[in-house]
Amino acid sequence: MSVDDEQLDRGFTALGDPVRRALIARLSRSEATVNELAEPFGITKQAISRHLQVLEAAGLITRSRDGQRRPCHLNPAALEALTSWIDSFRLISERQFRRIDAVLETVKEQDS
Repeated sequence: MSVDDEQLDRGFTALGDPVRRALIARLSRSEATVNELAEPFGITKQAISRHLQVLEAAGLITRSRDGQRRPCHLNPAALEALTSWIDSFRLISERQFRRIDAVLETVKEQDS
């Protein structure tokens, strides 16, 4: 999945705040309303709503309507796009380390 720079910027910026990371962690377990999400924090529901707006603008969460309830849901595809981008660099580094290991093994065998 290809992710453009703007999506990456919004996603990583949104995850740069510890409250928003905690909200993502909570939503990874199950959907929740603003009231339910606000409970463990010492901040107002309005502040939680602003954090949720940032997460929603980044595409990391969605909201639905269930009667009077407006639960928030994690968008796993958006998180996967961010982790895939990070993984691409991890894989490059791992290939480089495997090459270095192969060279060191060759040198070790020559010294034996």
